[in-house]
Amino acid sequence: MTSPEDPQDARKWRILTLLALAELLALAVWFSASAVVPILTREWGLGNSGQAWLTMSVQIGFVVGALFSTLLNLADRLPAKWMMSGSTLLAAASTAGIALFADGLTLAIILRFMTGFFLAGVYPVGMKIMATWTTKDRGLAIGLLVGALTIGSALPHLLNVFGGVQSWRPVMWLAAGLATLGGLIGILFIQEGPFKTASPPFDWKQINNILRDKDVMAANLGYLGHMWELYAMWAWISVFFIASFEISGIGPAWASGAAFTVIAMGGIGSYLAGAWADKFGRTTVTMISMAISGLCALGIGFLFGRSPILLIIVALVWGFTIVADSAQFSAAVSELAPREYLGTALTLQTSMGFLLTLFTIRMVPPLQAWVGWRYAFAFLAIGPIVGIWSMWKLRQSAASVKLANGNR
Repeated sequence: MTSPEDPQDARKWRILTLLALAELLALAVWFSASAVVPILTREWGLGNSGQAWLTMSVQIGFVVGALFSTLLNLADRLPAKWMMSGSTLLAAASTAGIALFADGLTLAIILRFMTGFFLAGVYPVGMKIMATWTTKDRGLAIGLLVGALTIGSALPHLLNVFGGVQSWRPVMWLAAGLATLGGLIGILFIQEGPFKTASPPFDWKQINNILRDKDVMAANLGYLGHMWELYAMWAWISVFFIASFEISGIGPAWASGAAFTVIAMGGIGSYLAGAWADKFGRTTVTMISMAISGLCALGIGFLFGRSPILLIIVALVWGFTIVADSAQFSAAVSELAPREYLGTALTLQTSMGFLLTLFTIRMVPPLQAWVGWRYAFAFLAIGPIVGIWSMWKLRQSAASVKLANGNR
């Protein structure tokens, strides 16, 4: 008889794979509007501010939803399966509403806000479910989940290649349809594992306890450094490619394809880094990943308008490393925070990270207008610098022995 920790346990990995698939499909709605910014700019007459708000409204909605969930301990008090699946279906409905009703920016922003609000019940809760199935291979499992999130976030760019360049509504419909399928998979196949804890009582003081835990907050600060860079890159890499490829006479469909490939590359990075972190250490993998991604942020602008092949190669390295560390910050929190309030701790972590992305996403357009694409992404390297320092501090802490079974 196999134990729940045996990586060959077919039932365990079947459920975790379906959980990752549900997450992948659910997250298709996240960048569904960002992927069609060029065509919406032409149809709705959007400026830099309007373009930014199409992505920022989702981030704001996610932050509000995550803070709401954190304050009420919803991720720990509600059945995780139903919270994740129901939130996915509501996010799909909000996205479909844009295709049905939106003919301008105002309603689109409201519905994008609602999409983000509901997604706050998907991603952190999915990580909590993963944690109920794993201990020794948690980095790999959460890496699988974050990898699915990454590919799901990239999907609208792929959909854009097959029809969204000239018409944006099919992209929204397809993203909503994929999320609906993800919600149904969650309802039919997902359940919590043998390491599930009993639902704790409501305790709003848990937020203060988490914020005062220096080891958990060191992992959170590393996560904030990672998020400083990640979503600004994801939000604007397609626009960057379109502008760069245009100089070389390459059409926007190729830019969308390149954006999908670069973002999706992070899914591979997240999965492989999860296995590496379980073996070689959480802090080791995160620091190496942030060092490489920070260098890419500093250097990629110098390839703007130059060889598309060389530009894509550097962007693929950036896409791989910018996500490789992501799951390990969440895995670290899951190992350092109290188990009974793990959902609250993970939701608080993600809410802080996505709150920070509001600033970095909004800063890229004015920076691009000021210094051009050559230097617009360079300020994102600030995040990896802070993140490396924070994870180094966590590595020196006595609590670091809890990470990855002693692999710091």
